Amino acid sequence: MNREQLAELLRRIAAGSTSPEEGLTQLRFLPYEDLGFAHVDHHRSLRQGIPEVIYGAGKTVDQVAAIAERILNQDSDLLATRVSPEAAEALLALDPRAEYNAIARTVVVRHEPGKVTEGMILVAAAGTSDLPVAEEAAVTARALGSTVQTAYDVGVAGLHRLLAKQDLLVSARVIVVVAGMEGALPSVVGGLVDKPVIAVPTSVGYGAHFQGLAPLLAMLNSCASGVAVVNIDNGFGAGYMAHTINLIGERPPRDAA
Repeated sequence: MNREQLAELLRRIAAGSTSPEEGLTQLRFLPYEDLGFAHVDHHRSLRQGIPEVIYGAGKTVDQVAAIAERILNQDSDLLATRVSPEAAEALLALDPRAEYNAIARTVVVRHEPGKVTEGMILVAAAGTSDLPVAEEAAVTARALGSTVQTAYDVGVAGLHRLLAKQDLLVSARVIVVVAGMEGALPSVVGGLVDKPVIAVPTSVGYGAHFQGLAPLLAMLNSCASGVAVVNIDNGFGAGYMAHTINLIGERPPRDAA
């Protein structure tokens, strides 16, 4: 239940079209619902404006499906990440609006199309091998309501490919840059733009890459200003943060005191 849904429920109770008892029935699973193996946080939309997200890795198909069912029963949108094909199949059976992205390993259910932001998030990926993480970031930001565009396979081995996307770099409000190997792309992008850059190291590379540690350290040591770094392969975290920054630009300025 989000803020708008709660406000509408309170209005119906105040108008007498919904009884207090019926209202209590709808609110009985707040702040969380105990499933034994999980406490589903139905209160999160009220606190943060975004429902709880399911992290599918390490969960059984039945656990993922049970949590998703409880979230959907509250008329909340659903975002599940790192889901297996089997878990995705179970989620698709729960709701005809469910959308599965096999590359990103995500399932999304949006009850209504919803308003999207005027500001745009650009997700750039150095190579095709980085697409699972890049797509996770893009799907996350879109599911939360941001306008997202992508620029893939624009790594530093051929900078002309990145420079050909100059119009996207300039028009974006926030840029998520996903790269493995030596992790140089965020520094290059950071030196070209005047907006926040969220760097995402991936576990893509050869032996001395150390499963993402090499690009993580490279990004943390970026000489470009305005570059922040999330954890290795954390496309979800990058997409979520990019959306949060994007929303700040949507708010009208406060009147001067």
